[in-house]
Amino acid sequence: MPQIQQPSNQIKLTNVAIVRLKKGGKRFEIACYKNKVQEWRTGVETNLDDVLQINNVFVNVSKGEVAKSGDLQKAFGKMDVSNIVKEILKKGEVQVGEKERDHDLTSLRKEIATLVAEKCVEPATQRPYPVGMIEKAMTEAGYSVKQNKNAKSQVSECIKILQSDSTLPIQRARMRIKVSLPVADAPKLREKVLAGAETVERDETGETEWGVTMLIDPSQFRVINDLLQRECNGRGRLETLTFTATSTAGTS
Repeated sequence: MPQIQQPSNQIKLTNVAIVRLKKGGKRFEIACYKNKVQEWRTGVETNLDDVLQINNVFVNVSKGEVAKSGDLQKAFGKMDVSNIVKEILKKGEVQVGEKERDHDLTSLRKEIATLVAEKCVEPATQRPYPVGMIEKAMTEAGYSVKQNKNAKSQVSECIKILQSDSTLPIQRARMRIKVSLPVADAPKLREKVLAGAETVERDETGETEWGVTMLIDPSQFRVINDLLQRECNGRGRLETLTFTATSTAGTS
């Protein structure tokens, strides 16, 4: 039985991301591995061979139409193919299908909601919210995910929008810290240190050292650290006991 041959100019690629750049009135494309484009742009990946599926420049990747050398020269000058590819990688637009874009946005939205849930609590109970409740609040607030940014970089903005535009009571989980100072420094610094506290859990003065354990808004950490650096000349200590202090009380 005769075999059916695919046309030789058709390129069947899987796990492909097409990067397209319009220059000199022409469209140029390169075929890359998914996820590798962003890694190249952020400097995580530096080996071009690990980014490209095919080391060539096309006018249409899916049809296998390779760009003519004359068109490349008109658009890019006397650059070699490797440098042309790098320019397309740097300046080009990643082509993403609608279904894939929706899937990526859903995954990114879930990741942002998970990070928000890890960093925030319900103010009255100091207990974290389920991720699903955070997602509902994001929808209520009209929060729009930015596909060109990673989840971590969008968390702070998301929390602010939830606080201002949703009905969900939410605040950043407090940090639990311990500050230790020589007794001699305590009189002049005690009130300044305690000014950054939301809740003082332990305040003790020993023979040689004053120590306080307290809950603070994360924004106060740098303020207190700068105070100790400026006033104590290395004699004070600031320890983080818990990055996100939440209530451990059981549900009723």
